[in-house]
Amino acid sequence: MDDTLSPTPTGPAAAGPQTRESPLRVAVASFIGNTIELYDFFIYGMAAALVLDDVFFPNLSPLNATLASFSTYAVAFLARPIGSIVFGHFGDRVGRKSVLVASLLLMGLSTALVGLLPGYATLGSWAPVLLVLLRFLQGIGIGGEWGGAVLLAVEHAPRGRRGLYAAFPQLGPPVGFSAATGVFWLMSASLDEAAFASWGWRVPFLLSFLLVAVGLVVRLKISETPVFARSVAERTASRAPLAELVRRHPRELLLGAGAMAIVYTLFYASMTYGLSYTTASLGVPRNTMLALSLVACLFLATAIWLSATRSDTDGRRKLVLTGCGLAAVWALLLFPLLDTGRPVVMAVAMGGALFCVGVISGPMGAYLPELFPARVRYSGASLAYNLGGVLGGAVSPLVVPRLQSGFGSASVGWYVCTMAVVSLLCVRALPETKERELV
Repeated sequence: MDDTLSPTPTGPAAAGPQTRESPLRVAVASFIGNTIELYDFFIYGMAAALVLDDVFFPNLSPLNATLASFSTYAVAFLARPIGSIVFGHFGDRVGRKSVLVASLLLMGLSTALVGLLPGYATLGSWAPVLLVLLRFLQGIGIGGEWGGAVLLAVEHAPRGRRGLYAAFPQLGPPVGFSAATGVFWLMSASLDEAAFASWGWRVPFLLSFLLVAVGLVVRLKISETPVFARSVAERTASRAPLAELVRRHPRELLLGAGAMAIVYTLFYASMTYGLSYTTASLGVPRNTMLALSLVACLFLATAIWLSATRSDTDGRRKLVLTGCGLAAVWALLLFPLLDTGRPVVMAVAMGGALFCVGVISGPMGAYLPELFPARVRYSGASLAYNLGGVLGGAVSPLVVPRLQSGFGSASVGWYVCTMAVVSLLCVRALPETKERELV
């Protein structure tokens, strides 16, 4: 058993000397691990937008192949709550650190195996079946990742700076997305179309073997959080975290999920579907869109850092409400700007969308954990985060292509705007939490 979980006296001394690890060191470690897992998750979205329809669904019409490709993308969002429940249970019962090691292994190996999976031409209908299975396992792994990563940072952080330290794992998505985009851009720019479609798209997936090794080294060196160590020492850990969460904290769970929905909806609409739409429907070169995606990620990272750090003084709720309001407005501008086909204007469209995403998601690294007590914090924060992923990340890939095909790109903007209003109303019903003790 990890020495951070050994029995110690109750009370303030329960945390003991083993919990005096530098909060900054833990936050950086959380950032590295989360970045690796988000890289794994995002390269699938890139591949779904660019190549998976041809490799795994060549017998379908272009629209149906795109829908099938994005449906496999959506599978992971349906699996994420299951991962939250499984990893959340053990995270609240066994500890944050050990569960994060398991999630990293599951996510990384599932991703790498996609890079080794033969296509439809070799395996026939088994190819998409196995693709869906691996994507499902990806979803299980990522479902346990975010909650553990932010809890490592938040539960090590001093009370008045939890937003600051939670900003580090929250930077995992833009850095992971940038890395995924950069690798795909490199392969696309250096290979001809035939080579990229044959084997070039597989390289980003195979890199996951190396990244898993790096992530394991980082995660195995950090200690358990003081909050969980104290919970074990005082024997206050929940025996059935999910049941307790649903019985005692259903309001926080559901409203937290609703608050997260716009993050996934706007990110999918602007980046994943936006990449497919602009390359396939508008004829914008793939390399141009990948380069613009990298630029947009700078807006996301900037907004996350500014919003997360400001939340320590201004409050989590105020900043998330602001982000939802901005998202509702920008959703109506997104596709008209993309439809111009002009790279500078398209960069503004995508950058503005991701800036709104960042303003909302920046404080969430501290906000969602603060909504729940330590006994069910891993389960509560993870499940709220990933149920939001179902509302925004699983539903959107099924709805958005049909809306665009049947009613034009403006209808997609109105759909995203509606989701922003739903999230805003959910946040209005939640309390401010920045002054709460993590007990």
